[in-house]
Amino acid sequence: MKEELRQLCKQMRLAHVMNVYEQVPFEHPTQFLHAVLSSERSSREQGKIRRLLQKARFTQIKTFEGYSFESVSLPDSVTIEELKRASFVERKENAILLGPVGTGKTHLATAMGVETCKQGKKVRFYRVAELVSILQTKFHAGNLPRFQKELLDTDVLILDELGFVPFHKDGADLLFHLISECYERISIIVTSNLEFSQWNTVFGDNRLTAALIDRLVHHAHIVAFTGESYRLRHALSHR
Repeated sequence: MKEELRQLCKQMRLAHVMNVYEQVPFEHPTQFLHAVLSSERSSREQGKIRRLLQKARFTQIKTFEGYSFESVSLPDSVTIEELKRASFVERKENAILLGPVGTGKTHLATAMGVETCKQGKKVRFYRVAELVSILQTKFHAGNLPRFQKELLDTDVLILDELGFVPFHKDGADLLFHLISECYERISIIVTSNLEFSQWNTVFGDNRLTAALIDRLVHHAHIVAFTGESYRLRHALSHR
């Protein structure tokens, strides 16, 4: 009977059920049933999180373990614990992370995105230059509306490295339209090495830049980063 049960669990992809059966002694069938159902629920939840993390398209999985907020200045509107829980996502608020290269902005944005996935929510991560290229490709192929609908079906859109590459006018217009569609519908997390006053050098249009910033900063938590590059410090310390 035990071997038959093992084979049934294997065929039904319920190996964890057999683990519960073998590892824990049960005095009553109800106890066993409760343990099996709890194990199955946990397995499904972990599977969902794995799928959400995969669909998020993170370049690397980063968490808050070992992350230092020493060089991070928070506004009065949010605390470190609230950032760690990404609680602003429930309220469809934004987070804008500004500061020099290498100070931990992408790490923080990714860690908040990973936490959001663990809560069962949908996340998409893009480097801004990559996203603009995709928007242009989708636009010329005639399937931009479908792609935008997919993005608007998420809970968080992470736009990383805004400011590294200037956009052509068409790309800037498409990104502005997307952010306008996201306004008060989903949360956006932006990382940038530029102050707001310098964003027009990326978008090339003062009026468009002002309108885009206006939408992003409304209901937003602006987090400032200071100090020199962590990667540079790490390399120098090894030398």
